[in-house]
Amino acid sequence: MDAPAVLAEGLSKDYHRRVRQPGLWGAFKGVFNSERVVVPAVRDLRFRVERGEQVGLIGENGAGKSTTVKMLCGILSPSAGRLEVLGLDPWRQRRRLAARIGVVFGQKPQLLWDIPVRETFTLLKEMYAIPDAVFARTYPKIVGALDLERLLPSPVRQLSLGQRMRCDLGAAMLHAPELAFLDEPTIGLDVIAKQQARELIRWFAREFGTTLILTTHDLKDITETCSRVVLLDKGGLLFDGSLQSFEDSFARERRLVAELERPLGPAEEARLRELASGEGLRVVEWGPARVCLASESVAGLNRAASLLLAGSAVAELDFERAEVEEVVRRIYTRREGGRP
Repeated sequence: MDAPAVLAEGLSKDYHRRVRQPGLWGAFKGVFNSERVVVPAVRDLRFRVERGEQVGLIGENGAGKSTTVKMLCGILSPSAGRLEVLGLDPWRQRRRLAARIGVVFGQKPQLLWDIPVRETFTLLKEMYAIPDAVFARTYPKIVGALDLERLLPSPVRQLSLGQRMRCDLGAAMLHAPELAFLDEPTIGLDVIAKQQARELIRWFAREFGTTLILTTHDLKDITETCSRVVLLDKGGLLFDGSLQSFEDSFARERRLVAELERPLGPAEEARLRELASGEGLRVVEWGPARVCLASESVAGLNRAASLLLAGSAVAELDFERAEVEEVVRRIYTRREGGRP
């Protein structure tokens, strides 16, 4: 039986930070006798990811997501605990592991800055020793799915953030990795490009059985690509379960987003505010070009949508789930005894 894609038992990571005293005398003392404090980033983390699973790793800033992913990739060594990725020790066998994984780290592209995107892909083919049969499937799929054809002749330095992110996702998946770590893979992408990226991720999972660990602030990234959610809090495990159980417990709120062609008139605004108050809808945003209302009551949001559509101010209307950042904030607020 194959080893799991990821096995973490008692995984911990501590950072040592130097404490400097204020003032010139404090700086002088620090040269000879500086005090150090231990800052725990990840503590006693235990989870298992089977091959072929797609897992969303979420949490607020400072929860330990990036540190965890860096340990899984072999960039950082754990302070304690046991960690195996694809049957390897990520830190001690990181070269062997690197050939079998794909990684996207937000705004830190792996693309070569001064050469055309096409040449980077060609170079990656040689670096990863990608078989011709695999390259013949992945390269045209990536170029087509992410709409990269017109970007291939351009040096990376000439691309926008969104264009670089699309190319970087393609580069990370080019060799059909057994395991992909995608940290904010849709940052800087518009709505259409985000959907293209999600469809490509699903294609690799379906065609090659790629295991996925995804971190994001966009809940739609997770709902459309993952079946399981792992929630971290201050370096520890707060929730680990199916996407359905996570949504049932924490992410029931929906949002109605209306893009306006013109500001609402006084009568329209009064009626909408009265309806929102009566239905208990939360106002997320209210401006001359955009109105966003939130509630766990789909019926209340539907009535608000009908009221908006009855006028002539709406250019576009959509229902969305709350962002991961908002969901996580509400979870932490509940745990701390505040209002949800």
